[in-house]
Amino acid sequence: MTIRLSNRDARRIFLAKQGLSAAPHRALGKDGLLQLIHEIGFVQVDSIATVERAHHQILFSRNQTYRREHLAELLEKDGELFEHWTHDASIIPSTFFVYWKHRFKWESETLRERWRKWRGDGFDASCDETYERIAANGAVMSRDLKEEGHQSGGWWNWHPSKTALEVLWRQGKLAIARRENFQKVYDLTERVIPVRHYEGEVAHEEFIDWACRSALERLGFATHGEIAAFWDLVSPDEAKGWVAAHRDELCDIVIESANGGKPRPSYAFAHFPDGLGDIPEPPGRIRVLSPFDPLLRDRNRAERLFDFFYRIEVFVPEPKREYGYYVFPLLEGDRLIGRIDMKADRRGGSLDVRRLWLERGVRASSGRMEKLMAELDRVARFAGVEKVKLLESWNAALS
Repeated sequence: MTIRLSNRDARRIFLAKQGLSAAPHRALGKDGLLQLIHEIGFVQVDSIATVERAHHQILFSRNQTYRREHLAELLEKDGELFEHWTHDASIIPSTFFVYWKHRFKWESETLRERWRKWRGDGFDASCDETYERIAANGAVMSRDLKEEGHQSGGWWNWHPSKTALEVLWRQGKLAIARRENFQKVYDLTERVIPVRHYEGEVAHEEFIDWACRSALERLGFATHGEIAAFWDLVSPDEAKGWVAAHRDELCDIVIESANGGKPRPSYAFAHFPDGLGDIPEPPGRIRVLSPFDPLLRDRNRAERLFDFFYRIEVFVPEPKREYGYYVFPLLEGDRLIGRIDMKADRRGGSLDVRRLWLERGVRASSGRMEKLMAELDRVARFAGVEKVKLLESWNAALS
């Protein structure tokens, strides 16, 4: 039997799976933070700090009691989190490290060969030399090797040492021990990842099962392509094969689209219907999301569920931008209601709001605008500035 899921229920389920339905003011603490990241799966890392770096904002949008120092301790002191690649650079629970060994193997077999073809003779020797240097002398940043004039066969004259460090990191031979001014500090992986997480192996079949099963758990419902894309650890064909092999554990569902599009056939675990009544209503407050929020990672899925078309325009030439360089989505309850262009002026002590766009059918009522201003005040405090400054252009789209 195929279950038909309303768009509203689908939104509520996905918001709950992504940690956006719990009370955002509840006490979190360090243990709660680790649990939150485990439940979400990963938190993307990005260097842009227009208001705050992506990983901090992703976590703050889910819980306003989030503390940056707790994340730093979990990453750099406790070893309960590590940085590596999903669809992009991300913070990942270290309990998943054993599964990432399969990614390291794939990277070793494919990535290094591509770099070798690009960089030519001397690349392998340079990677080996870099690894040996860190093994003997300890953690480094790419600038340390550059400052030392670290060269090998002319390769270092072609490209900074970051290339070898990146390849060794992607292969799992190096890990990010910490960051200094957001610059990666690399060390041998076995020195960074605690033994309890570093040791152990899982067979390829078990790895595939975990990657697909854990993705579907965090998505709630998905196609085989969405399952594969969640971690970016397995191929769509591997996810399709997993679905076929586990049909007795899965049920067929059809998801209503928010934009009137064709309902989307998907899969969920067989017990899926039993928990629908327990899905909480998300808080009614407005929250500012990071452009890299996992709720929006799959832009097409977000558009189907929320009727919200979003593309980051960082790399779009300014004259061709529809909105702005780094525009933040706005979530109210279970709806994405608009986007806002703002920047933290830390020298001036203000959160400068340049422009607000609300989606069609969303009114700028007094109650909604009060909720928005309350959220902007919270974001300003989190960003370390004293006030919210509304620039003259900020409500031009509402006029």
